[in-house]
Amino acid sequence: MRILHWHVHGSWTTAFVQGPHDYLIPVTPDRGADGLGRARTWDWPASAVEVPAASLRDTEIDVVVLQRPEEVELTEAWTGRAPGRDLPAVYVEHNTPAGDVPDTRHPMADREDIPVVHVTHFNRLLWDNGRAPTRVVEHGIVDPGHRYTGELAHAAVAINDPVRRGRTVGTDLLEPLAAAVPVDLFGMRVDRLPPTPRITVHEDLPQARMHEELARRRVYLHLTRWTSLGLSLVEAMTIGMPVVVLAATEAAAVVPPEAGVVSSDVDRLISGARMLLADPGAARAAGQVARAAALERFGLDRFLTEWNTLLKGVV
Repeated sequence: MRILHWHVHGSWTTAFVQGPHDYLIPVTPDRGADGLGRARTWDWPASAVEVPAASLRDTEIDVVVLQRPEEVELTEAWTGRAPGRDLPAVYVEHNTPAGDVPDTRHPMADREDIPVVHVTHFNRLLWDNGRAPTRVVEHGIVDPGHRYTGELAHAAVAINDPVRRGRTVGTDLLEPLAAAVPVDLFGMRVDRLPPTPRITVHEDLPQARMHEELARRRVYLHLTRWTSLGLSLVEAMTIGMPVVVLAATEAAAVVPPEAGVVSSDVDRLISGARMLLADPGAARAAGQVARAAALERFGLDRFLTEWNTLLKGVV
């Protein structure tokens, strides 16, 4: 199967392109948001092929996997085929709804010809999907292996663009956590964060290198208030890290309490992080629970099987 698919979410796509298909990734001369091409910091197989946008009209395509509303028009403009009418299509919803929650209407809500595939049950519940057919395919993870050492008595957190995204990703919670424990912040555009005592910034590391560095920290913090389910959290669990998790959105349902601390009480998160940093044995035991839970629920084979079945049903 030849799948047209934009490079929008690198971590999700890293799992998606592991399947048995050819993945056509649009690229534009400026490698802008509509034409990033192949990833530069994730490891993708050769079956994920860059296709110049100008060549898509003459390219054989079996199905398009949409991820943003504007890709409906982009597909028609670049391929000459309308998604859902001339070209089989599905729409992956990565995000929690914005706006007037829980009444936010999905961009595909008025269409019956493009199924909406949510990455969490929380997403499907919160969006007003209208007439659109819906289903859930939860995340899949390429297993990085058990890498945890916890040799550094620091807490790690991964947030992209923390200044712009602010309270949504829990940027405001970094300072009270850092007042209690040393925090290492990983991600993209984290250099925009004003210098804060006890927060060390690690900017734009490739995925494999970031996994290595995360694994050296004793505990992982997930402070996001409003997201589907942070893939960085699932990756940290898979590495074998104990986790301290804000009990919001889908995270509250997928992280077992024995994997660390899951709470909406920030004081409880702080005390839990302190406890895990002070007790390497307890931290390692919690990390083993976290890894087992992540592999059971977010295994790559399950993810790819569900996607293959879904795509065969659409084409």
